[in-house]
Amino acid sequence: MYTERRIWMAQSEGKNQYLLPNMANRHGLIAGATGTGKTITMKVMAESFSDMGVPVFFSDVKGDLSGMISPGRDSEDMQSRIRRFGIGNFAYKGYPARFWDIFGEEGHPVRVTVSSMGPQLLARLLDLTDVQAGVLSIVFKAADDNGLLLLDLKDLRAMLQYVGDNRAEYTTMYGNVSSASIGAIQRALLAFEDEGGQCVFGEPELDIRDWMRTDPDGRGYINILSAKRLIGSPKVYATFLLWMLNELFEKLPEIGDPDKPRMIFFFDEAHLLFDGAPKSLVQKIVQVVKLIRSKGVGVYFVTQSPSDIPGEVLAQLSNRVQHGLRAYTPAEQKAVRAAAASFRENPAFNSEKALMELGTGEALVSFLDEKGIPSVVEKSRILPPQSLMGPADESEVKRLVNCDEFELKYRDSVDRESAYEIIMRATEQLAAEQAEAQQAALAEKEAAAAEKQRQKEAAAAEKQKSKKSSGKAGVVQKATTAAASSVARSVSTNMVNSVLGGKVSSAGAIGKRAATNALSSVMRTGTTAIIRGLFGTKR
Repeated sequence: MYTERRIWMAQSEGKNQYLLPNMANRHGLIAGATGTGKTITMKVMAESFSDMGVPVFFSDVKGDLSGMISPGRDSEDMQSRIRRFGIGNFAYKGYPARFWDIFGEEGHPVRVTVSSMGPQLLARLLDLTDVQAGVLSIVFKAADDNGLLLLDLKDLRAMLQYVGDNRAEYTTMYGNVSSASIGAIQRALLAFEDEGGQCVFGEPELDIRDWMRTDPDGRGYINILSAKRLIGSPKVYATFLLWMLNELFEKLPEIGDPDKPRMIFFFDEAHLLFDGAPKSLVQKIVQVVKLIRSKGVGVYFVTQSPSDIPGEVLAQLSNRVQHGLRAYTPAEQKAVRAAAASFRENPAFNSEKALMELGTGEALVSFLDEKGIPSVVEKSRILPPQSLMGPADESEVKRLVNCDEFELKYRDSVDRESAYEIIMRATEQLAAEQAEAQQAALAEKEAAAAEKQRQKEAAAAEKQKSKKSSGKAGVVQKATTAAASSVARSVSTNMVNSVLGGKVSSAGAIGKRAATNALSSVMRTGTTAIIRGLFGTKR
């Protein structure tokens, strides 16, 4: 309850416990077993921060925080509690709230781009090994170097395939990229998508500054993230909340120590953030928690036991509300002792024993005083909330969502050109060029074959023509030779007869034939030469 410019949180024996606004960004812890009153403590804090004009974020794991939009209901029990605290000006009232939901079912859709999530958080989200996380970092580096935006999971898939197809080049540039690691990351993405993870990534991306708003009355908006379904995927839940916290750290400017926080961030089920977290991630969380205070943001971790929080983080949580713990095992008893020892001791009671005896709505409380020194621990009762304890009417929640300005901004997803479209276009262009090159090579091959066939046919035709020409010349030569022989015989015979006279003896006949043959030979040669001269050189 916000009163006298302070947050009245609890009351011990005749003493009120206040959380000072200028110390609220020093972070805090709300711890306790199930059913001890952690949710009520969160609501009382959130109402007070809203009244002082400080926006608040928390996740609604159980589905009962939506009642903050409606005034509380009076009852005999509430009247009894109000009288016990001696509250004279207690008033039931609702608070300005906005509803968000990664799946877009019970609030405005909340999305984050793959590039914004980064390789470290994404590796944890996909439960990758160190080697696979290293390959994922190379994929992000390759995307940055090539100016490729990784907005959603299809962009990441396309980039993984691109790096895998060119792994020899990227291995030389950045380090070993194995096909086995690429395949493992692709399989992890498939499993993540089967769990509905594709809803997490895309555009428009949540602008974390949209949560830092006040209503017309100056009250800070209470941003409620529906997590009933989301908590079913613990790593997605924890990683997404850590991304939001990191976004606040990255985007908000330094303001030192303000009079009141710029924003309060409740991290419910905080143990999920650290379950199985690698050392590098825990170091990142410690860094953010240490430095985000100077950005004016107070972070309150809500969990069952302080032992759920690493010591380095726990040391940064100065404002503490410790509800009852139950210890049935040696490990649980050790956790109770550690929780009791973390407080500044009060000689009036035994803190360890008190933790085991606290009832619902009771807590050990210690806040920072004006000098930043933790107060002595007090056994106290938490004030009741002014808004409705329990969920609001679903129709009222839906009406607020539909009428809110951010419904228009975030409801419809946007798929602008990014890595997937660019890689697909380049792949299609390369395929077209390869097909064109293949067609050109095939056409060239066909043209060469056709030319070869033409030359073959031309050679065959020339050979056939030469063969015919050669045959014709032979016939002419034979006819010419025969004619020349006949003429020569006739002429030689007449010449011999004329020289020797008409009659000869047998011996003379022999001589006559010899003479005739010799003369015929001479005549054939001469006649052939004459005929060749007449016919030219062709045969």
